[in-house]
Amino acid sequence: MTICFFGIYDPLYSRNSILIKGLKQNGIEVIECNATAGRIGKYLTLIAKHRQIRKKYDFMIVAFPGYQAVILAKFLTLKPVIYDAFFSIYDSEVCDRKSTKTGSLKALYYWILDWLACLAADKIMLDTSAHIDYFCRLFRLKKEKFIRVLLGADDQLIKFTRPEAKENLIVHFHGIATPLQGVGYIVEAARLLKQENIKFNLVGSKIRRYEIKGDEANINYIKTLPYPELIKIMAEADICLGIFGNSMKTQVVIPNKIYEALAGGKAVITADTKAVREVLADKQNCLFCRIGDPRDLADKIIMLKRDEKLRQQIAENGYQLFIDKLTPIKVTADLAERIKQGEFNKKQPVGR
Repeated sequence: MTICFFGIYDPLYSRNSILIKGLKQNGIEVIECNATAGRIGKYLTLIAKHRQIRKKYDFMIVAFPGYQAVILAKFLTLKPVIYDAFFSIYDSEVCDRKSTKTGSLKALYYWILDWLACLAADKIMLDTSAHIDYFCRLFRLKKEKFIRVLLGADDQLIKFTRPEAKENLIVHFHGIATPLQGVGYIVEAARLLKQENIKFNLVGSKIRRYEIKGDEANINYIKTLPYPELIKIMAEADICLGIFGNSMKTQVVIPNKIYEALAGGKAVITADTKAVREVLADKQNCLFCRIGDPRDLADKIIMLKRDEKLRQQIAENGYQLFIDKLTPIKVTADLAERIKQGEFNKKQPVGR
């Protein structure tokens, strides 16, 4: 069975690379049809590239970001199309980041773009059941149209590492300063713990907006790093942080960083949400805290600092969960099996 992995995607972005690697490891042949250069030009390049392979695949996966690409795919092929939505651009820009005003023409454009992208696909991939339920409500879609494929992490790039003994406990976070991430809550938790022997490494763009000089000797603000360097810094950590923002998006997704921390054998603390409970269990392979609550986050960090046995147990259990269920071959196993069984060769009703 052969798929066309199609779109304007970055093949090195973790969601895309894990899907490609995992499907190949599960015995699926993958032909990539990708273009990234130019605004309109990349779509013309996609059309030309697709013309050369149009008879060589059984169905298509439109990779993230695929809002426009999946609509183009609808006109290019009669073969089944699976759209990896990954997240809603409307939800991200209007509801989470609030960069676009609710009810504005731009907000309407984003909603229609998401809606048309979903209608154009025969199946839609998302990362959690909570996320699927949210899409069904937001865009009035049938649940049967969706496939859950967890994000996972690359076990070839990230290895289990036990941090060396040192004077300070190291708490690690990486990401961008969007409401989803809740960086402000992390910084406030760090301030509450400034008398403790705890250092915070906060890696990513726009995080320094939370910096107040002279009040944060226990926080290292680090610019966005190449992925190998990021993994190296994460390896030094005793605890890794997930997401803590008080938004709907926080409730329905499990971010890459959590899977990456599990792959590295780190104790993870993240907000207690419906989505994260699909995969993780409190005090077994993760430690949950109240969403948007820096005091509770600080308390949970202190709990793991003082209880080394619990910290190691959570880290080891999390790593075992990763090996059992969250490597590229494991997160794509069900998708690959359904491909081999020919399930996606049957066109699905559009359905609202």
